[in-house]
Amino acid sequence: MLDMSRRGVLAAALGGASLAAGGAAMSAAKAGSPFFKRAGLPLGLQLYTLGGDLAADLPGMLGQVAAAGYRAVELAGFVGKSPADLKAALDKAGLKATSSHVGAASSAAQGGLADIDRVIAEAKVLGVQHIVLPMFPIPERIKPAAGEDRRAFLTRLGSAMTAEDWKATAGLLNSKVGPLKAAGLTLGYHNHNVEFAPVGGTTGLGILLKEAHPDVQFEMDAGWVVAAGQDPFALLKAHPKRFRQMHVKDLKASTKPNFAFQMDPVEVGAGTIDWAKLLPAAHAAGVDGFFVEQEPPFSRPRIEAARLDADYLLKLA
Repeated sequence: MLDMSRRGVLAAALGGASLAAGGAAMSAAKAGSPFFKRAGLPLGLQLYTLGGDLAADLPGMLGQVAAAGYRAVELAGFVGKSPADLKAALDKAGLKATSSHVGAASSAAQGGLADIDRVIAEAKVLGVQHIVLPMFPIPERIKPAAGEDRRAFLTRLGSAMTAEDWKATAGLLNSKVGPLKAAGLTLGYHNHNVEFAPVGGTTGLGILLKEAHPDVQFEMDAGWVVAAGQDPFALLKAHPKRFRQMHVKDLKASTKPNFAFQMDPVEVGAGTIDWAKLLPAAHAAGVDGFFVEQEPPFSRPRIEAARLDADYLLKLA
């Protein structure tokens, strides 16, 4: 028989081994669980994905968004509602608007960075935490030519941006990040693929990352990064903690690398991006806000596409 002291030591050792084994089992189970559950993050949807369907039936669309498994949304305008009414609709659906795309100029419906006090007031009503400039302001000198369609204009726009234009965008961000930070909000910038066009030995994004204040956070649109022929993994590695949000967007292999707002979109998981590796890599690099955003054209109803996106991502380990 064991004396009491030896028995106590053995019990402690066995208990410690049991706890260690249990901890290892829990870690293994957690490692095999879906990414969003493992990371403790909500899956978000950029509401731009729903297009005009959202304004046509706001309560119905938001209800379907929540039913698909989304818990957060990023706004792309207020769909004809006041901030208070939009907040009420989101609350009823069980959704939180954690981020909002806000342009440089104000409109009748929504404040822009030019009226930062209005942006702050609207964000406070909505419960928004992150303000994101969705695209660089188009320089006054670059205007659509007579008879030029949207695609042709965007193609020309990308090639017409200069280093000074990108520095001006960084200057705009720098002038607004302080007031937003004082109000408890962050300011970020969302890329397309035009930011990767060569400009004087660098790129537009390179200029923004260099010139923008460290408090300016970036929202990586992974789909547009790949459409530019770039590697999102390399970008995250080169700029750790600078990208804080991500647009989860996929594209077909038929997409040819370009800097002119062109891609062949597809539902997440059906395209070329390895999300099983990219999501955890992005999270490890500082990204803690993930929003599905799918570009048109759609091969099915937009809400059905958003549902397929969520179904794939919420099961992805």
